[in-house]
Amino acid sequence: MKKDYLGVFKRFVPLEAADYCLALYQQHGFEFKIKKSRRTKFGDYRFDPTQQKHVITINNDLNHYAFLITYLHEVAHLITYQKHKNQVNPHGEEWKNTFKMVSLPVLNPQVFPELLLKKLAHYLLSPKASSCSDPNLYALLKQYDHPDDTCLLKTLQVGDQFLFNKASYQYLELKRTRVLCLQINSGRKYLIAQIASVKKISPSDG
Repeated sequence: MKKDYLGVFKRFVPLEAADYCLALYQQHGFEFKIKKSRRTKFGDYRFDPTQQKHVITINNDLNHYAFLITYLHEVAHLITYQKHKNQVNPHGEEWKNTFKMVSLPVLNPQVFPELLLKKLAHYLLSPKASSCSDPNLYALLKQYDHPDDTCLLKTLQVGDQFLFNKASYQYLELKRTRVLCLQINSGRKYLIAQIASVKKISPSDG
């Protein structure tokens, strides 16, 4: 039974962008998978050389705007790979230009709220992210999540304690896009992405 990809896009991206997302899928011929939430990434692109197959995966728990931007980010990786193979930096100028190109058709007020549209348009003038986990961009996109009691790790302070993957941690030090954290029970230190969704707790809660 053929999968209804238009129905999939209508479920996960703003309705006004669904036809465009389908057109990109049909034009570039990749395998598209919706994945359960992954703590370290929102989506990815890979080329399977054994099967000569392009694969894009996106997390199923992203809000519509975050899902759309992540999808475009990964499609830009695919197009860049098709043109240049492994001869360019994964997030170099070639990818940046492609990301801007595939994003322009949906950068309009029919797809994005005005505030988000302005910030995305400014961001895409010169994407500085080394990956789709750019903390500033996704802090903005997270504002459109359904309300809950979680926050981005990047919003906490040194010394704060939080829950992540059912374990208690303490924020130690910011290191580029990740935070060095102490797992309280084990005493081990881990690097956790700034954009990880965590629940702040008081020391007595941990």
